[in-house]
Amino acid sequence: MRDFSRRVLERARAAGASYADVRMISSRQETVAIKNGKVDNVSTGRDRGFGVRVLADGAWGFASSATLSPAEADRVADLAGRIARASARVKEKDVVLSPLEAVEGRWCGPVKTDPFEVKLEDKLALLLDAEKRMHASPEVRVATAGMRLDHEDKVFASTEGSYIEQSLDEAGGVITAVAARGGEVQNRSYPAQFGGDFRLAGYEWIEQLDFAGQAERVAREAVELLDAEQCPSGHRDLILEGSQLGLQIHESCGHPIELDRVLGTEAGFVGKSFLTTDLLGANFRYGSDQVTMTADSTVPGGAGSFGYDDEGVPAQQTTIVDKGIFQGYLTSRETAPVVGQVSNGTMRAVNWDRIPLIRMTNINLEPGDWSLDEIIKDTKDGIYMDLNKSYSIDDRRYNFQFGTEVAWEVKDGSLGRMLKNPTYTGLTPEFWGSLDAVAGRDEWRVWGIPNCGKGEPMQAIRVGHGAAPARFRHVRVGVGKC
Repeated sequence: MRDFSRRVLERARAAGASYADVRMISSRQETVAIKNGKVDNVSTGRDRGFGVRVLADGAWGFASSATLSPAEADRVADLAGRIARASARVKEKDVVLSPLEAVEGRWCGPVKTDPFEVKLEDKLALLLDAEKRMHASPEVRVATAGMRLDHEDKVFASTEGSYIEQSLDEAGGVITAVAARGGEVQNRSYPAQFGGDFRLAGYEWIEQLDFAGQAERVAREAVELLDAEQCPSGHRDLILEGSQLGLQIHESCGHPIELDRVLGTEAGFVGKSFLTTDLLGANFRYGSDQVTMTADSTVPGGAGSFGYDDEGVPAQQTTIVDKGIFQGYLTSRETAPVVGQVSNGTMRAVNWDRIPLIRMTNINLEPGDWSLDEIIKDTKDGIYMDLNKSYSIDDRRYNFQFGTEVAWEVKDGSLGRMLKNPTYTGLTPEFWGSLDAVAGRDEWRVWGIPNCGKGEPMQAIRVGHGAAPARFRHVRVGVGKC
């Protein structure tokens, strides 16, 4: 790979590139899923290729190929250069990159058990056991269990002298029970929504999730929801568990701090951002004093963790909100100079045939000094909501509505009746301004979202969100059925 990358970069430089980088990626994936006692999906895949970015005449060009050969190295480097020079004909201004020292290094994610060394029979047995346990009640009409396993070897090299090797394994999964009676349908999932909870880890993470140990509870709560009362409408204190809070962070905090959205160079799928550059350094209040958020790609096991981003910038922690005051964005080497900064290392591509984009890493709400029990005991009239079911948010990431699978009423410091179809709504700064209690480090964890979409063609990538249960005062709830 070193010789191959050297050839690509020398060819790009000879063709007039002022800067070039190449990423070579080899990956492997496996998905296993069970539905109602039968194998629903077993799929595996391998992939390999390389992508080249070239900066020529002040503009970018990108090209890629699945063939790693000397002739293809030359062709792709030349093509990227031609695209860059063509792009330069319609540029508004030259691309300027923030400075970066050359790096030679290797980084490997934490893995205890290689997931691809575990027998398929064992994976199926684990999922079948959990799925079977969810059928304890005849009212559970559909039960599913699944896992996804990924491995990636990546090499990055640039004309500035960087040469970086990385190896990453990710694992995650979910179980879901769907209960129905008459015209009523309710579902419960574990451990998180939309494919489950993912970590930078090996098969040990699947075992730690303990699907079998959670299956009966998941099924029981799905059935109980059929008889639960509708979530009331009005204003209540709102307590969110960690995974739902993680998605709240994702949608109303993570996307609006992507600087390419702010600058208008990216608007697909989730729009732009209300966090315009005039708010940076202006003491803009994003939330209450309890709100300190970081972007941290160094969190052990975080789905958004790595050693270096896809521009060769080292992983790091960046403060985004400090005690409620907005501090900064997720940036690239190209966008950071626009706001007088250097890149904080958030450029990633989902594969070798996609150009890197600014992506969330692990966007975390830092822990407080409460416990969940203390928050509940301190709440006179509230609702505790658990695990996302639906959401919508406007194209500036400002006005939102979320629905969760289940909720419980909180009265005079105690959990009460179960509630179905719970929803809440708010405006981003007002909502975060109402936060007054966050649980501590013992209940804080990083939740992995497996399918954050961005770009056209779309790139679905995994990101992480550190969160602990938290309380928001006087939030509008029960605005409609999910």
